[in-house]
Amino acid sequence: MLTLADVIEALTHTRPEMKPFFITEAAIDSRQVIPGGLFVALAGERVDGHGFVAQAFQRGATVALIEHEVDVAATLLDVRAGFPQEDFSRLKVPVCLRVENTLAALQQIAAFWRRKLNLRVVGITGSIGKSTTKEAVAQVLSQRYTTLKSAANLNNEIGLPLNILKLTPGHQVAVLEMGFYVPGEIAQLCEIALPQVGVLTNVGTVHAERAGSQENIALGKGELVEALPPAPEGVAILNYDDPWVRPMSRRTRARVFYYGLSPEAHLWADEVEGMGLEGIRFRLHYKQEAIYLRVPLIGRHSVETALRAAAVGLVEGLTWDEIIRGLQESPAQLRLSVVRTHSGALLIDDTYNAAPESTLAALNLLSEMPGRKIAVLGDMLELAQYERAGHEMVGMRAAQVADLLVTLGTRAHMIAEAARKAGMKKARVLEYEQPGEIIDWLNQNLVAEDTVLIKGSHGLRMDQIVAALEAYS
Repeated sequence: MLTLADVIEALTHTRPEMKPFFITEAAIDSRQVIPGGLFVALAGERVDGHGFVAQAFQRGATVALIEHEVDVAATLLDVRAGFPQEDFSRLKVPVCLRVENTLAALQQIAAFWRRKLNLRVVGITGSIGKSTTKEAVAQVLSQRYTTLKSAANLNNEIGLPLNILKLTPGHQVAVLEMGFYVPGEIAQLCEIALPQVGVLTNVGTVHAERAGSQENIALGKGELVEALPPAPEGVAILNYDDPWVRPMSRRTRARVFYYGLSPEAHLWADEVEGMGLEGIRFRLHYKQEAIYLRVPLIGRHSVETALRAAAVGLVEGLTWDEIIRGLQESPAQLRLSVVRTHSGALLIDDTYNAAPESTLAALNLLSEMPGRKIAVLGDMLELAQYERAGHEMVGMRAAQVADLLVTLGTRAHMIAEAARKAGMKKARVLEYEQPGEIIDWLNQNLVAEDTVLIKGSHGLRMDQIVAALEAYS
């Protein structure tokens, strides 16, 4: 387990002789501090963590990283100039460690701790499917190895170091999600985490507004495979079917392992059948083997999640029995939930976020469901130059899948327009500007045989629609 001596060594490159004060894990929110924790006081745009150091110590924190002095009852060690001249044999906790930059210090400590541990790190990135893939990969690997996975969506320059500091010498594998907004970000995360295995899901248009273009997104995502060590230690697991991902094989020194729906991939699947909320069935092919599987992942598109998890299992030496057991124990779907309304209608809540790729996948799931199919779709944000094409693509697919299309927001008008152009009758397309209007319409018109998909970017707060309809039940 991480100790205060480790933290000081990480920051000063000198190890003090001192009593072992163990650190359980790190937090940036004083409400999430647990006894023995490390509190990192970050100065944000709206909230300065320095104002909550006292609360962190009250909750049992052992150490706090600070950039300026705070009025708390704690030992102060200033490590900005290097190793402090202190009598560490008499040191008492809690301790405030003063550093130049608390975020940089957190990252430095995480990088130091990662290098002290003998384990395999699996890094996962992509435009959509990262979190579900992380869950499935961790479930497979845990069949043999003591495995830590990224908590929640902690996948950026703050979250990844927090996850790493949860590792102990008892862990054998870490499965870490790596998010992306701008080029250089994943390279920084890899410098901290040192992944030996990199999994690329896909390259879509989500966050194009910040990244600039799909080309930039591909460049940024590919930083993961560039950071991998050479074969045989390093393995890049790439989506053969994605035209942006497949060429990344040229950017890595690692062994390349392709997965996909094409027989040219090392691991591939066919005979994919969606069974709605009951999961999916498919046939796996690897070398001369063919295996029929049924797993509790929702939607035909989830076969790719299963392929990624199986691929990681194979390259990490698991048997087929272990891989299949892990896949069949996987959670049905992350972030997606299914509830009933007061009328008995089935409500698919996929309101966490939306991009063209994930919305098309959700519509494919809707197509597998029984009864009247209603798609409630909102604006997809941050698409930049792909905004019109992305919304129109979704509208055309909605016309093929849905019996009724209900849209929310100004950009979603493009979805409605494309659906009508694709042949959907005008009476079957309803456009609204406020969630309340959709709540009223659904509450008045849903019947027990209906299945309703609700999906849009988080900024539209379409979760309010779900909450209101649930409240009637």
